[in-house]
Amino acid sequence: MSIRIHALAKELNVPSKDLIDFINSRKEVYGLEIKTSSNAIAPLYADTIKSDFLKEQQTPANAEPEAAPAQPEPADAVGAEGAGNAGGEAEAAPDSQPAGISSEISDTPAETAPNAEAPKGDAEPAAVSEPQAERPCGEAPAAASPQRATAPKVPPAIPPMPSIKRPAPLQMPPMARKSPPQTQMPRARISMPAVSSAPKKEERDSQPEVVVKMDSPAPKVPPLPPRMASVPPPVPTRRAAPAITPPPLSQSTASNETAAEDAQKKVLVIKPPIIVRDFAKLMDVKPFRLISELMDMGIFASMNQAIDEPVAIKIGARHGYELDIKHRGEQFQQQLRAEAAKKAAKKKLEEDLSNYVPRPPIVCILGHVDHGKTTLLDTIRNTNVVAGEAGGITQHTAAYQVECAGKKITFLDTPGHAAFSKMRERGANVTDVAILIVAADDGFMPQTDEALAFAQKAGVPVVVAINKIDAKGANIDRVKQQMQKRGITSEDWGGEVLCQPISALKGENIDKLLEQVLLQAEMSELKANPKGVLDGVIIESQLEPGRGATATVIVKNGTLKAGDVIICGENWCKVRALLDDKGGKMQSASPSTPAVVMGWTGAPEAGENFKKVDSDRHARKLADEAALERKKAASQNVAPKMTSVEELMAAIEHKEQKTFKCIVKSDVSGTVEALEECLKAIKSDKVALEVIDGSVGQITKTDVAFASTAEASIVAFNVKEENGVAGLAKHKGVQIITHNIIYELINRVRDSMKDLLEPELKENKLGAAEVRALFTVSKGGKVAGCMVTEGLIKRDKFSRVFRKGKEVANGKISALKRFKDDVAEVRAGYECGLSMNNFDEFEPGDVVECFEILEIRPEL
Repeated sequence: MSIRIHALAKELNVPSKDLIDFINSRKEVYGLEIKTSSNAIAPLYADTIKSDFLKEQQTPANAEPEAAPAQPEPADAVGAEGAGNAGGEAEAAPDSQPAGISSEISDTPAETAPNAEAPKGDAEPAAVSEPQAERPCGEAPAAASPQRATAPKVPPAIPPMPSIKRPAPLQMPPMARKSPPQTQMPRARISMPAVSSAPKKEERDSQPEVVVKMDSPAPKVPPLPPRMASVPPPVPTRRAAPAITPPPLSQSTASNETAAEDAQKKVLVIKPPIIVRDFAKLMDVKPFRLISELMDMGIFASMNQAIDEPVAIKIGARHGYELDIKHRGEQFQQQLRAEAAKKAAKKKLEEDLSNYVPRPPIVCILGHVDHGKTTLLDTIRNTNVVAGEAGGITQHTAAYQVECAGKKITFLDTPGHAAFSKMRERGANVTDVAILIVAADDGFMPQTDEALAFAQKAGVPVVVAINKIDAKGANIDRVKQQMQKRGITSEDWGGEVLCQPISALKGENIDKLLEQVLLQAEMSELKANPKGVLDGVIIESQLEPGRGATATVIVKNGTLKAGDVIICGENWCKVRALLDDKGGKMQSASPSTPAVVMGWTGAPEAGENFKKVDSDRHARKLADEAALERKKAASQNVAPKMTSVEELMAAIEHKEQKTFKCIVKSDVSGTVEALEECLKAIKSDKVALEVIDGSVGQITKTDVAFASTAEASIVAFNVKEENGVAGLAKHKGVQIITHNIIYELINRVRDSMKDLLEPELKENKLGAAEVRALFTVSKGGKVAGCMVTEGLIKRDKFSRVFRKGKEVANGKISALKRFKDDVAEVRAGYECGLSMNNFDEFEPGDVVECFEILEIRPEL
């Protein structure tokens, strides 16, 4: 069983520190390094250390050298210098010491003289021994020993403990001092008192006793000088060397040292945000110490909070560090822009104009909802996309490529509903030619004007297709007049805009419309370099079960191939597969070709550009930088502090207002954005709407847990639920509002917001009856015999009793009878008997009015 150091020290009757020093001094012999008294050692080591320690202590005790002749010193010199000698050795004094005074060292405790006065500031009184025979000054005192015959046997004041000899400490050389004057003093044996505090028990037993002999009985000892009060007691420890104050440096020397210190400062590279914990770790400082320094500067921050850059620079300078702050976004973005500019310049020089070839035009179909955009595209593609859309309206942006007269055309079908204005704007920005669909029977509508504004803002040429020319009430000329008012006069009316009347449903004049589109494309001279730098745009993105994140893209320049690494904002992709608009696999996608890309780390934002990078590592680094930039921007958009009472009261009022929190889920990225915009557009003074989060994909259990924590509802558009989501939502009380038509979903959200409000109560009068007679029943109550004069009287409804135009009672009709039968209601013109639950003092001529309380759903 192992033995701890403090137990072994107790067994040897020595302090643990001395034993630790002894073991560590023989570290090479024992192979041990002891740090604290709680360390344990094996019994074999303990026996060896114990025997060696006792041998070490017995060696100086058995062979103690003979003490050298000692000469006395004045009291202050003895207390300050002579008491520090260990092992009983006396220090030789100069020859000019006073005659008749000698110092004697004894191991026996001195007896305290009752008549002696203690000097001021001493811890113990001076002990005066009995007078002894005079000994010449030159004679050396006998060695300290218990067998000394000349020492009187005096009972010790403190029980003696076994003397333990320690290794002699390092002795400092004696300091030169002046000899005391030659004076005659009475000879008596006086032991010097301890000066500051009593030494420890072991030290008191082992330290030497200094005795001064005097001839006469003990006189009063004069008080010691004041400086003796601060002299430490004689302890057998190593004496510290006196501190040496360096001389003041000259100005040149100080400047040289300052320059050397600046040169020795370590450069610490750090990127914001500067977190207290991370900053302390970089400087190798305890976090609480750094927090203390911040508090001294008047800054209160926790370990997980960030500090400002100037504050970090000051603290770093205190610890000898020079901070080199590298801003994550700025430097990296500058580097990226510089590299991109170099690459672009190099590519322009290397690319030959012969590499540019004509590319298919990208045509965007814009217009008002239900004007036939998707029907036109179905006719061109010979498909039936409209049948697959919920509600018969387009709610996604789709990209297709068709071939007409040996030439390819890429079509973008955009939603026409008011909720999808962002999608229409993205479609207009990507396209080369815009087909503006206008119904011949409706003319220009709000979304038609909005789509035209988007196309004009993007500088895209417009081809107007007047649809539904076969519909009842179609008026082509009216549409052309509206075009003229909007500054897009048709060619046949003297303008520059191509215009073609069509019937998308029957397929009339579709070929002529495509010819005009190709003509417009030729006039624009659309070209691209398939061998150039790859870049493109994200049309739509979504999360598909079994496929993960996918994105529909259109290549603008270069060629996209399987295995390429592309990045878009915070998401990057190593292309696993390319699919065309019909679901078939593609080897590559050339300029103006739409493709579905698989392999994304997350659903990218619709409308964002993507580009090709060298490797996965580079793409991951760029994505992380983009994510940090977004978080930094989000942290900066913090609500400002309230500076006035009005703002504070407004905030309290807003907090008391009802709030409808929701989490948006949708099938594609574009509809998430559109749905959030629609929800934020719901205006109400009674209920505030707050969109907490929006994401792509089906409803998961994680979404339900998040909604439960945030006390929010889930608003889902055109998505399904995972298994077990419905039960979990019911258990946690989470409302799930879902629909596949966006305007129906918005209406359901409005209804849920109304449910948060307290219903409005409205009184509805049902009828009245006049009391004609009174009847007493067997139970002691009274029944009023009435004639219903107005409306009807219902049982269990509220009623009032009026007497001479004044209300005398109100309550509920507890019983209603016609003859002897209980009835639920009695209509006007019939007699009945009724009683109320808390009133029976009817009188003939009273009027009983029956009414009900209706709860009306409030409006937002």
